[in-house]
Amino acid sequence: MATIGTLLSITGVLALTHTSLAQLAVQTTSPTMNANNAARSGPVSVTFDRAVNTATFTSANFWAFGKLTGPVAGAVTFSNSNQTVTLTPAQSLQAGEVVMVILSNQLRAADGSFLRAQGYSFMFTTAVSPSYHLFTPIGNRSNRDNTGAQTRIYGGLACDLNRDGLCDLTTINEVSADLRVMLNTHNPGAPFTSMLTPYVPIPYESSPNEVADFDRDGFLDIVTSSNAENRVAVAFGNGNGTFSPPILISTGDYPRGFGILDVDGDGDQDFTVANNVSGNVAIVRNSGGRTFTAPTTVPVSGGPYGLAAAEMNNDGIIDLVAGTTNQQCVVLRGNGNSTFTQTSSRSLGGSNWVIQCADVNNDGNMDVSTANSSSANGSILKGNGNGTLQAAVVKATGGHTVSTDFADLDGDGDQDWVLSSFGAGTWYLYLNDGLGNFTPAEEFDAPANPSCAVPVDFDGDGDIDLALTDEIADVIVLLRNDCSPIDFNRDGLFPDTADIDDFLTVFSGGPCSTGNCGSVDFNNDGLFPDTSDIDALLNVFSGGACT
Repeated sequence: MATIGTLLSITGVLALTHTSLAQLAVQTTSPTMNANNAARSGPVSVTFDRAVNTATFTSANFWAFGKLTGPVAGAVTFSNSNQTVTLTPAQSLQAGEVVMVILSNQLRAADGSFLRAQGYSFMFTTAVSPSYHLFTPIGNRSNRDNTGAQTRIYGGLACDLNRDGLCDLTTINEVSADLRVMLNTHNPGAPFTSMLTPYVPIPYESSPNEVADFDRDGFLDIVTSSNAENRVAVAFGNGNGTFSPPILISTGDYPRGFGILDVDGDGDQDFTVANNVSGNVAIVRNSGGRTFTAPTTVPVSGGPYGLAAAEMNNDGIIDLVAGTTNQQCVVLRGNGNSTFTQTSSRSLGGSNWVIQCADVNNDGNMDVSTANSSSANGSILKGNGNGTLQAAVVKATGGHTVSTDFADLDGDGDQDWVLSSFGAGTWYLYLNDGLGNFTPAEEFDAPANPSCAVPVDFDGDGDIDLALTDEIADVIVLLRNDCSPIDFNRDGLFPDTADIDDFLTVFSGGPCSTGNCGSVDFNNDGLFPDTSDIDALLNVFSGGACT
C-alpha cells in the first residue's frame, strides 16, 4: 500500500510533467501589439513564459514583414535565460510602416512544449518625423506611355521592390490590365524613374491590391483582384522591380478587398478576399512553392466589399474586418485554424468600398475607417479591443468616395486620415487630435477624378509625402512634405531669424494682427494665427521639424 509520502511524490512528479507539457506561451512583445510610433531602427522582441529551444527560431518560424520594406532582415538573439527572443533589423524600417510579426506553431520551448497550434502574430506601426504637412507639388507623373493609350489607374501602392531602402511606386490599371512600376531615383526633386517595361499583365478591371512575400524569397509580391474576370492575380517579385508572370486564382464572384495574414499558424502568409456577389470571404492558404490551396469560405451577408486584416481582440490571432454594400462593418474573429467567426456588426454609415484599420486614439485597440462609395462619405469606428466597434462617426465628402488611408502626416504621433472622392474630384485631409477626432485640414483638387492616396516617405527624409492617383487623367500627383513655403516675411531666406521677428509682430499689433494675413497659419491647424503657430515656428529653429 502506497504511503502518504509516496503519493505526494507521485503527485509532484505529475505536476511537473503537466507543467512541462503545457503550451509555450507569449508573455509580452516589444513593440506592443498595435503600437504606433515604434522606433524605425529598434529591435523587435518577444518574451515567453519559459526558456525556448533556440534551434527552432528559424526564419520560417519567427519573422517580421513590413508592408513597405518586405521581410525584415536582421540578427536573432536570445536573452533573459533564453526566454526573450529579439530580431534586430539590419537597416531602418520605413517611416510610418505597418509591420506584422509572425510566430509559427513549430516554435518549441526548451522543455519540448510547442507554441499553440494557432501560432501568434502581432502588428505595429513605425514612427514618423515631425513636420507641418506643408505639401509642395513637385509635378504630375503620367501613367501613360508614348502611345497615349488610356490605363485608368484604379489603385496604387508604394513599397521597396528592389531593396534599395526607398519606396517605389506601382499602379494597378483597369483598362490597360497591367501593373506599371516606377523605381525610386533617390532624387527628392524627381523621385521616380520612367515606367519599367514590359508591364506586368493582370486581369481586366483589377483594383484592390496588397503586398506580401508569399514564396519567402525575400522579395515583395503583389496580389490584385478583378471583379470583371472573377479572378485574383498573384505576381511574384524578382527583387528588381520586375515580376514573374502572375498566377490566376478563382475565388468567387466579384472579388474585391484583401486581408493578408497567417490564417493557420504555420508561419507563412495566406490571403483572404471579399467576394461581393458570392456573399462571402474566401480563405486561400499558402502551400509554399508559389502554390495555394483551393479557397474555403466564410459567409458575410450584405455584400462584402472592403476587407482588411487587423488584430481586433488582442489575442495574438489576426482577425478580419469587412465592409458591406448594405452599410455594415463586420468583424470576423480569426480562429487560427483557417476559419473565422463573426463576432460583431455595426452600421458604417454608407455603402462600403474600402476598409482600412489603425489605432487612431493610441489606446492599443485597432479602429476602422471606411470609404463609402455612392454614399459620398467616410467613417471612423473605434474599436473596443474585444472584437466590437463603437458607433460610426461619418464625414461627408462631395461625391462617390473610393479610398480611405491612414498616415501620420504631421509627425505628432497619431494617425491622420485621407479620403479620396472620385465624384468630388478632391482628396480630403483630416488631422487627428490624438483622441481619434478628425478635423478637416486641407483639400487637394484632382486634375480629374481621384482613385486613391498613397501616403509614403518617397524622399527618405522621415516624414510622409503623398502620391495621389487620378483615375481619369491617368496621372500621379506628387506632393512632397517639406517646409519650402516657410518664409514668413518673403525675403527669400528660408527660414531665418527675421521670420521670427516679423511673425511675432502679428501678436503685438503688427501688420497682420487685424486679420489681413489670411495665409498666416504656420502649422496648418486652421486657426489664424494662434499661439501654437509661435511654438511651431520656434521649433524650426531648435532642431524640430523642417530644420
